Amino acid sequence: RGPGSIAQPAQPVVPSVATLAAHPAAPLLLALLGAVQTLALVHTQAWALPILTAAVLVACLRHVAPGRGAWLGWCYGTAWIAAATWWMFISMHRYGGLPAPLAALAVAALAAALSLYLALACAAFVRWRGNGPWVDALAFAAWWTAAELARGLLFTGFPWGASGYTQLDGPLAWAAPWVGVYGIGAMLAFIAAALAAVRWQALLALVLFAPAMLAVPEFTRPAGTLKVRLLQTNIAQDEKFRIDRMPVSLAHAIEQLLASPADLVVGPETVVPVLPHQVDAVVPGAWDALLQRFARGPQAALVGAPLGSEAEGYTNSVLGLGGERPAPHGQPGYRYDKHHLVPFGEFIPPGFRWFTQMMNIPLGDFNRGARVQPSFAVQGQRLGPNICYEDLFGEELAQRFAAAATAPTVLVNLSNIGWFGDSIAVPQHLNISRLRSLELQRPMLRATNTGATAIIDHQGVVVARLQPFTRGVLDGTVQGREGLTPYARWASQLPPAGLWLLPLLLGGVAVLLQRFSRRSSPPSPRH
Repeated sequence: RGPGSIAQPAQPVVPSVATLAAHPAAPLLLALLGAVQTLALVHTQAWALPILTAAVLVACLRHVAPGRGAWLGWCYGTAWIAAATWWMFISMHRYGGLPAPLAALAVAALAAALSLYLALACAAFVRWRGNGPWVDALAFAAWWTAAELARGLLFTGFPWGASGYTQLDGPLAWAAPWVGVYGIGAMLAFIAAALAAVRWQALLALVLFAPAMLAVPEFTRPAGTLKVRLLQTNIAQDEKFRIDRMPVSLAHAIEQLLASPADLVVGPETVVPVLPHQVDAVVPGAWDALLQRFARGPQAALVGAPLGSEAEGYTNSVLGLGGERPAPHGQPGYRYDKHHLVPFGEFIPPGFRWFTQMMNIPLGDFNRGARVQPSFAVQGQRLGPNICYEDLFGEELAQRFAAAATAPTVLVNLSNIGWFGDSIAVPQHLNISRLRSLELQRPMLRATNTGATAIIDHQGVVVARLQPFTRGVLDGTVQGREGLTPYARWASQLPPAGLWLLPLLLGGVAVLLQRFSRRSSPPSPRH
């Protein structure tokens, strides 16, 4: 520089977070991050990805007004949910016959509507922030958890893709038997917010405590074993209910059930796609043969089938054949009716009948079973059935654990997600079942139409599985478990709405810390 020149401040090479948050492309960037972080719902080894993307969201929220915060949170959430549930397009378009543009619009509309909860949470966080990094981190965790609970509980709930599932193979998995999937999501949000505020301190704490977190404590004990056979029928969804194809597929399923040498054989959801009294009209003598085969004992079967009549309505059910409970002559000895029904697929929300009438989905309006139903007793084990995405609602499964003496020793999921084709729905659903096993420390048997048919142990580890989209049987041994995890104890004593205590507790701690910091800080000097 020449004499008398004035030094100019150096311009930053990388724009600041405040500049990024205000940039017109910020909503697009956050939408991209929201979509990308859903990879960890399938590949759970990428558990750090959701923490980092949420940290970017929080960093931007620290530099915007509430309205802008709501917009950024909505973009992040809409892309997150749409990327996690895009496979619904397959069920509505390919199998339901809905025109492709309308099916795509329906998926986008659902994601946009469900993301309003996160938008409100982000706006509330922006309005409340500024109380110190750790208090703000607690506040963000509280609002984040409230948004996830709203999505999972309100209007029957749709918590698919909840953030806690991304930590299944990460250092936060240890918390599953303590606080469940929503508690894990709260911890994720807290770490992300702390990382956005104090950066290296939060990262250092995570690295130091990660080894201790990797060990999940044992709260349950072994309770005998069962030899099991799980059927994977692999029937294309557009052929499953066709009368001209049904005799062959149903005969094969009945044959596998009759031939099983295991203590327990499990068929998928609606492996019997007609009412039991109609089976013999499709495959002569098949239903009577099935009843007689398992009436002899001591072997047992769990079979998915619709039940009911036009007068009383229909249920999506599981029939237990054999087992320890005596049955009337010619009747199954056990029945479980699905409680948590799928909107549009299994019940029609008020005002949306016009939408379902545009699709060709059979058996689309079921009656609801009780939330808590008895277990199926087989050779000293208590089997707790759940159908399809019922295992998404851990707080409802936990209701069955109110009394340790009658709590299931083994969970059994019967599913048919052939509706969603060869998509990420298959590994996602497997990971959902794995987290239920971690929360309740119970093994989970999964018998599915197209996958993933698997045996999961009480630590959420897949010990055996079939290749999806193949026909076959999976033979193995499952070890039942007794005893209750902390999550099972407290969640079974509260209604599902009791989960709202999680964000209230986090918010309460944040308020207490805020008041304490204000009282302990020295008064500012007067001039």
